[in-house]
Amino acid sequence: MRCRAPGGARPLREIEAQALQEAKIYRDAGVDGLMLENMHDTPYLRGGVGPEIVAAMAVIARAVKDAARLPCGVQVLAAANQEAVAVALAAGLDFIRAEGFAFAQRGRTRASSSPRRRSCCATGAHRRRAGAVWADVKKKHSSHAITADVGIGETAHAVEFMRGDAVIVTGTVTGDAPKADDVREVKRATKTAGLPRLGCNRGQCRRILGGSRRVSSSAPNFKAGGHWSGVVEAKGA
Repeated sequence: MRCRAPGGARPLREIEAQALQEAKIYRDAGVDGLMLENMHDTPYLRGGVGPEIVAAMAVIARAVKDAARLPCGVQVLAAANQEAVAVALAAGLDFIRAEGFAFAQRGRTRASSSPRRRSCCATGAHRRRAGAVWADVKKKHSSHAITADVGIGETAHAVEFMRGDAVIVTGTVTGDAPKADDVREVKRATKTAGLPRLGCNRGQCRRILGGSRRVSSSAPNFKAGGHWSGVVEAKGA
């Protein structure tokens, strides 16, 4: 679901209409919930996003939440966790996806914010008023050299210790499934709900998870050409 990109000129109403159409496709296909993010909003901004992005995401998210009647969450790129909290509160969403929740990481555009400055404060306010926090560990498109001595299981345990509600395990890039060993290590290390984020179909997800936990998926089988940037199509799950 796209938000307004720096290089785009589409009216917000048009973007909202597309988001609603996509939400209907996912809902009719039987998905359990939706997550909105400004994935197409490149280049991602350093140190947070402007109020226009927060406002646009809140408007679209509220419309999707009302229309889909499903659990909905939001991520605002890149690592704009406080802004995601604002969107979630304004739109009445159920969760946010947070980057750099337990340990720092360096992405393509910036180092993720420290937990003390961004994640913990922001998500604490969110938890008191609405929703839950889903936290990435060893996130895709990022370098983890500064935490190379901290395994993915230990990182996931730190998320749980810091009261994260779910852990998200990714592959190295959008649309790629995580390593099965990473998923198993996270499951062993935590009691928190594990939410591997998979670029795969249901059969592949079951093989990685063993049918034991929920999945947050980029679902390439919903996208034209099987790529995350493709148009959402009603192909089934």
